[in-house]
Amino acid sequence: MRVIQFGCGNMGGAMLTGWLAGGFDPAGFTVVDPFAAQVPEGVTLLAQAPADGDFDAVLLGFKPQQLADAGPLVAPLVGPGTVVLSILAGVDLATLRRHFPAARAIVRIMPNLAAAIGKSPMGLVSDSDDASATALTERLMAPLGLAEWLSGEDRMDLVTALAGSGPAFVYRLIDALAAGAAELGLPREQADRLALSMVEGAGALAAASEHGPGELARRVASPGGTTQAGLDVLDAGGRLGSLMTDTLRAARDRSAEMRAEAAARG
Repeated sequence: MRVIQFGCGNMGGAMLTGWLAGGFDPAGFTVVDPFAAQVPEGVTLLAQAPADGDFDAVLLGFKPQQLADAGPLVAPLVGPGTVVLSILAGVDLATLRRHFPAARAIVRIMPNLAAAIGKSPMGLVSDSDDASATALTERLMAPLGLAEWLSGEDRMDLVTALAGSGPAFVYRLIDALAAGAAELGLPREQADRLALSMVEGAGALAAASEHGPGELARRVASPGGTTQAGLDVLDAGGRLGSLMTDTLRAARDRSAEMRAEAAARG
């Protein structure tokens, strides 16, 4: 597997870490990033794009607004055997195809930082049904987490909100739980530790359970008990569900706005 990666910031770095942890040979990876001080041992680091090369996949990991400038530097490395993988939020397949017309396939990916530990949910959408390109993409995604092909690109904005932005919403919830416990009397540092450990255990249990999260919540709660008292507050007037819907809607709509802005830039 020969992969060249343009940009190795937080997300690109997390994916590279996940690939190497998953057993990929570091010698197969080239990183182009003028700002990266170092990369894992065995990975080639370049300050600028090579003039030529033969790569199975090209990962676009820079900022979306840099596509106009970076695209012409990347394009010479994209041939009919190359799959372009893009994590550029808001940049649609049609825009990417205009920049890389020779690519075998272009695949948009929306991961999160948990790719570094093989725990990222990822939405995937491609402009090609090429079986070998699909197989290559799935092979690359396997060490990073759960990859879900979407039925259409119009779903990517919502997946961006859920899988891409979602961790920030969960972190805010953990922080709010700890802050609430501190307000009611626990030392804040102790509340932070307990809240984080609780969420870690609950997530692991939910991932391993045959039951969905809604059913697990029901099983934790006893009629008239402490858990039910708290759930009654969360569920009153459907406010938790409404809050989550509004949160995802705002993130989804911003993703759509970014996509329109990227398309206008070309």
